[in-house]
Amino acid sequence: MIIRTAIFGLAAVCDLALLQACHDTLPVSLAEAIVFQAPLDLALCAPDRGGFTLASSNPYFPLDVGREWVLQGEEGGAAIELRITVLDVTETVAGVSTHVVQELESADGVLVEDSRNFFVEASDGTVCYFGEHLDIYEGGTIVSHEGSWRADDAGNQPGIIMPARPRAGVKFQMEGAPGIAQDQGAILGGGRVSTPAGTFTKTIRVRESDPLDGSRDNKVFAQDVGVVIDGTLALVSNK
Repeated sequence: MIIRTAIFGLAAVCDLALLQACHDTLPVSLAEAIVFQAPLDLALCAPDRGGFTLASSNPYFPLDVGREWVLQGEEGGAAIELRITVLDVTETVAGVSTHVVQELESADGVLVEDSRNFFVEASDGTVCYFGEHLDIYEGGTIVSHEGSWRADDAGNQPGIIMPARPRAGVKFQMEGAPGIAQDQGAILGGGRVSTPAGTFTKTIRVRESDPLDGSRDNKVFAQDVGVVIDGTLALVSNK
């Protein structure tokens, strides 16, 4: 999973040319004042726990087949587009049937990454992350699969991509592949968010961090919609 540049301490009125969106965020001082809980127990997503379902009930991370989100923005002077689609296929990982969610990322119209993520809901509505296959492109050729992982590889375990009851102060381990993919999430709050796709009032803001390289990202998810902000990218359409 790509960690994009984090944006903190922005005013309620943002520079649309820079962000392609305007959203209310917490100043760093307030974010640091949040009382965080101990990370959620990864046993919620343990393969032998059972009760997993391909049905979709988590309002902040819908997994209905055919759902699609398109986000656009700018990074490093390039026009970036991220197209996310819940495919009509499944992948069995650690004995659990999971959804396959494809993310296609292009820079100035050229494909740079094709990732297939494996998600499934636990019985309580927690969305579990069972792995990711990455194809990284240069000049139309696959040059790397760096960051790929599966929960059924030795030493790995599923992570939590979205809690069942997200609220400020909740922390969770998103990826469970030591030394390969170990992203962590923390919910900082919510607020009104406006993007080219509309204005959303019921949102949660998630700070994602990668302990392997120290990078951070800021994402916003809207109720009954899904992701609306991913770093410098903003939602332009969804269906």
